[in-house]
Amino acid sequence: MIGISEIQEAAARIVGHVVRTPTMLSPGLSALLGVPVTTKLELLQRTGSFKARGATAKLLTLTDAERAAGVVAVSGGNHGIALAQMAAALHIKATVVMSRTAPRRAADLVEAAGASLRLTDGMAEAFALAERLRSEGLTLVHPFDDPVVIAGQGTVGLEFAEDAANDDAGHDYGGGAGALTDVLVSIGGGGLIAGVAAAFKALRPGVRVWGVETVGATTMTEALAAGGPVTVSLSSIVTTLSAPAVSQLTYDHVSALVEDVVVVSDAEAVQGVLDLAEHAKVWTEPAAGCLLPAARQVLERVGDGARLGLVVCGGNATTADITQWARRFEL
Repeated sequence: MIGISEIQEAAARIVGHVVRTPTMLSPGLSALLGVPVTTKLELLQRTGSFKARGATAKLLTLTDAERAAGVVAVSGGNHGIALAQMAAALHIKATVVMSRTAPRRAADLVEAAGASLRLTDGMAEAFALAERLRSEGLTLVHPFDDPVVIAGQGTVGLEFAEDAANDDAGHDYGGGAGALTDVLVSIGGGGLIAGVAAAFKALRPGVRVWGVETVGATTMTEALAAGGPVTVSLSSIVTTLSAPAVSQLTYDHVSALVEDVVVVSDAEAVQGVLDLAEHAKVWTEPAAGCLLPAARQVLERVGDGARLGLVVCGGNATTADITQWARRFEL
């Protein structure tokens, strides 16, 4: 299990390489949901998502020999963008393996950063190719099955929890963030929620952490039902949440530290993107949009007095992507 000391070490390692993103009360979302809503705006992170944190934390631990050989990563989009751009900044050769279903913009950004892009027919095939490349000498920067990467993602929770503590001391770091009762985090492979939950349990143990998945990408939900990681069939449009299975490491964190995982539809996730644009004035992707319909489910379960925190994980979707999905779902 990842402890707060590992997360704090990761934070010290990546400072200067990543952005300390804003923690802000959202008047628009508070009005929409009827309770105070505070957002952690990771879409303002370098590379457009929280993934820059874990990728950088891992890259900065490589030996000289590992740096010279290069790294490889599997990605549904955001991890590949982050690894490609952060590796380029650190002068490390990177290979990114993605499914052909990944967003075209993500693939373009990977190549624009100078990384070698390898496309496969699906995510299971992508993980298999990455493992073969690892066996040939590249260092695998796994998107979630790595304690260093999880600690790096945990710096999101560290900052969120610290800002909440600062607010308790009378500073305006989130318009009431100190009174958070429930924090929602989307789940792909589980690295982000594992790190965020570890940080909150250490620093704000009274805060409940909830996971969010979309129908057709319910790897953590099915793992919790089965008592451990299982491989699932993927059909969600939300490719950035579409890992074929969670890892034992992320499963252990979620099963021990997370209140529950709620599931929403793809259509609800896309509507959430539109609602975030209209009410929060931020442009996100469905992996973040899914938080809003999930928040309504959480509010039904926890009742009055809730104060929500949303980890707005990324914004790497184009207007064309969202327009196409909105038309598809008649939104």
